[in-house]
Amino acid sequence: MTNTSENIRAANADRLWRLQTWLGIQAGAKPKVYGQIFAASEIGSLSYWLEIFFSAGIATFGLVESSPAVIIGAMLISPLMGPIMGTGLALAVGDLFWGIKAVLNLLVSIAVSIAFSGFLVWLLPFHSATPEILSRTTPNLLDLGIALLSGLAGSVVVSRGSGDGVTALPGVAIAVALMPPLCVMGFGLGSGANFEIMGGAGLLFLTNLVAIVASAFLVFLLVGLNTAEVQTAMIASRRDNFLGRLFSHGPVARMLSRGGLLRWRILMILVLLAVISLPLRRALQEVARETLARKAVQEELKRLAPLDTLVSQQVSIVKEGIIIHLIATKPIPDEKVSEARRELMRRTGQDVQISVEAVASKSELAAIMERLTRSVPEAAEKKSIAAMQKDVLDKVRPALQGIWPSSDAPIHDFAVAFGDPAGISITVHYEAAQSLGDVPVTMVQRNLQTSLGIPDLTLNAVKVQPADATHSPANAAKPKQP
Repeated sequence: MTNTSENIRAANADRLWRLQTWLGIQAGAKPKVYGQIFAASEIGSLSYWLEIFFSAGIATFGLVESSPAVIIGAMLISPLMGPIMGTGLALAVGDLFWGIKAVLNLLVSIAVSIAFSGFLVWLLPFHSATPEILSRTTPNLLDLGIALLSGLAGSVVVSRGSGDGVTALPGVAIAVALMPPLCVMGFGLGSGANFEIMGGAGLLFLTNLVAIVASAFLVFLLVGLNTAEVQTAMIASRRDNFLGRLFSHGPVARMLSRGGLLRWRILMILVLLAVISLPLRRALQEVARETLARKAVQEELKRLAPLDTLVSQQVSIVKEGIIIHLIATKPIPDEKVSEARRELMRRTGQDVQISVEAVASKSELAAIMERLTRSVPEAAEKKSIAAMQKDVLDKVRPALQGIWPSSDAPIHDFAVAFGDPAGISITVHYEAAQSLGDVPVTMVQRNLQTSLGIPDLTLNAVKVQPADATHSPANAAKPKQP
């Protein structure tokens, strides 16, 4: 029996040695790797906190401006990978003291990052959620897979003992994106405690955190970082630390070692992954449902009418069902619309609403305008310009109200003026104690240019004193007709 156990241990050791050889891991470098990882998980240096503040600030402004390049820069600066890797190594080698210390360091770093980001958002004169912010509030199982693979890659690189430490992992830092979800939580906090945004971003960060810790735990365990040499280095590293000695020797260490057995650490990791997988699985199913529904809608629209006759198609998939609004250059029979609705309800299992508006084609409109210009004198030309102004106003009003930071600077009125030859100028009067500044006005202008498809559009914002309390809010917010 003894010989059998020894043979099994020898076979396992041989397999581990071959794995280490394939990965290029030197046995003599393991104590050095241990020291590098836990040196990177320390938060007592000024450089660590400077990196925290710099990365949190850059990520916050990048999210508010919806700039992916700026957000990537913040990912590269973030030092959060150090404490996370330290937690994974502590679990792998059974180092309770360094495990608790790494977790506490990580919690402090998380709290400071969220608080600093929330403070920056609170200082901003506008709090509009951009696409970069919203994209980090709906994680799913795909995000868990990305984090697991990224954690495995980073752990293998760190195990080799090369490079300048665990924070020098730009590819892993970009793939996992630890700081941006924290700054999205800060945005939710600074914009008035938006728990929906904070909850979604918090789940994304927790997914990345647990996945990286689990990956690091697995890699460090398989490459044999819990060897006798590492244990010796572990004990030697805390000789001058009272709590370190307490956790390494004596009755406290013996009592905690019973609960720190490898099988319990593995079970803890598996439970955390299972708990996180539940909401992520539901989110992935929701994404799959929406994707299949949009595919079914596109297929039915192709049968409903030729694509070149559809001027616009708006598809909204909500909890209540699917809402489709079509603008076509030719009328679509009600029978075909009803048939498409029934088929979509059968394929998606959801309630479907379809509305169709028929308008003249572009060529027909051009011909009408040409005839009016030739046959009717100046009065008709003025009428057509007024009609054009009304059409533009009907498009500008919802676009402007959807983008403008109304909570901080409500719109008093706005006017639209046509330039020469085809430019459009919008002047907005808003109520605020202080001016919004150039940055938010420029962002609103860019969003209007994109949403309306008018690259020559210019926006002028004029601050006016807040209206008296006796004025009706509805009247104060009513836009001025040009």
